[in-house]
Amino acid sequence: MEKRIQSASLLLDASLGHCFVDGLEHRDENAIYNCLRAYAAVDNTSSAEEIFRMTIVAPLIQKIIPRGLSGEVAGASGDGLENDYQEIKKCIEKDCQFLLEISSAENSGLHVFDFLANSILKEVLSAIKKGKPGAFSPGRPTEFLINYKSSLDFLGHLEGYCPSRSAVTKFRAEAICIEFMKQWNVGVYFSLRFQEIAGALDSALAATNLIPVHNSPSVNGKSQDLTLKQSTILLESLRSCWREDVLILSCSDKFLRLTLQLLSRFSNWLSSGLAARKTGNTASNSGYEWAASAVPNDFLYIIHDINCLATEVCGDYLEHVLQLLSSFSADVLDLVKQSILQGGKSLNDLTPLAINAITDALVDEAVKGLKDVKAIATTFRMTNKPIPSRHSLYVSGLLSPLKKDFLDTEKHNPYLTKETIKELRHGAATEITGRYYDMVVEIVSVARKTESSLQRLKKGAQRRAGGVSSDVSDPTVSDTDKLCMQYFLDIQEYGRNLSTLGVEAKEIPAYRSLWQCVAPTDRQNVIDL
Repeated sequence: MEKRIQSASLLLDASLGHCFVDGLEHRDENAIYNCLRAYAAVDNTSSAEEIFRMTIVAPLIQKIIPRGLSGEVAGASGDGLENDYQEIKKCIEKDCQFLLEISSAENSGLHVFDFLANSILKEVLSAIKKGKPGAFSPGRPTEFLINYKSSLDFLGHLEGYCPSRSAVTKFRAEAICIEFMKQWNVGVYFSLRFQEIAGALDSALAATNLIPVHNSPSVNGKSQDLTLKQSTILLESLRSCWREDVLILSCSDKFLRLTLQLLSRFSNWLSSGLAARKTGNTASNSGYEWAASAVPNDFLYIIHDINCLATEVCGDYLEHVLQLLSSFSADVLDLVKQSILQGGKSLNDLTPLAINAITDALVDEAVKGLKDVKAIATTFRMTNKPIPSRHSLYVSGLLSPLKKDFLDTEKHNPYLTKETIKELRHGAATEITGRYYDMVVEIVSVARKTESSLQRLKKGAQRRAGGVSSDVSDPTVSDTDKLCMQYFLDIQEYGRNLSTLGVEAKEIPAYRSLWQCVAPTDRQNVIDL
């Protein structure tokens, strides 16, 4: 009986196949319906799907995507699939829709067939593999993404023929549909994009100096353009993560991580460079050579760029990302928002470091003039100079770095806020005053100790010689008193110079201490001055 059954089955399949092919060629709905009922009854849906693929679908697809090297037309359009999918959609509507409507009719009992997946999609996948195998290659990311998005759109078009949600679910679960999606290696695509985006920033940050980008300030004097190439590359890299021609929505978590890594990389580059500059660890090949060669004006541009970047990241950039991810749940969007805001905060946290770098640079330049403070002490000790009546020349130069760099509002207003300028002035003035105080206190202390020692030696010598009593007050002013008087006049002038910068001298503790250190003594001849 087994041979007879096999023979009958083969005869049935052959007869049913001929009948089904004839019905398809003549679009005989009644014949097609009966053949499909018969295929369903004998549980042989795959034969019907294969006949439809070979008879109707394959000739249509081969005209659009010729197979193998014999198809010269394939080379004309490269491996692009977008136009091919448009042609295939037209063919489906014209030559395949009639069968899809028959098999999906309500109460027909023909829902066991899946011509969308096992006939149409199967033939399309086979044609692409043989005719345009490069379409699946992520080695050309731009072309890969266009083909990938076109393929998703094509799958969505096929799903549009499904009569119900359950039919869509069934279509997506088909083995051929899963195989089709496996052809698109989005993991490799992201890796290439990662190297491209992160590599551009790394190359910019590897420069041994800060590279300015010349932008003209806006009409209102508040330039919003970035001023350094490193900052510009960061913003371009951040935007690249969420460009339409780069982003794959299913990889959005990876692109978000890359976004945060870019912000962290830039923040670490800047903070580490500033720290190395402060400690002097900016030797060649340390990666922080740029920090050693930077001048105060460079840090002005850094502060400006930090403010612009933070404003952009926490503003329009964040809104753009949230809009792209609007299909996600509220909880996910909140996490995305908080992570990007944290990245923006990490940029803002760099501003005090840059301000400190400017302050240190200005102070180092200003305190070079303090060498004259020691010279004054030597002068009064080695020569019999008269009581001073005016301040020393060096005083006017102590604050000149601040005046030169930060009173030029026409030059720096586009890049600094008034609050930042005020903070810079006050911080630098406070540090310079502290250095001034340390030096004067040390010199005056040594001078007074020396004078006291000399007086004791003088009195001892007089006692041993039985000379005149030393109780008579010396009417002359000592060198130490002259020195303190000179410093007193210098500090007065220094306080006036602070006022011209908008810094109140009395608000600086070191200035008050400096004043007390050199204030005139109660000796009558000094007070009379």
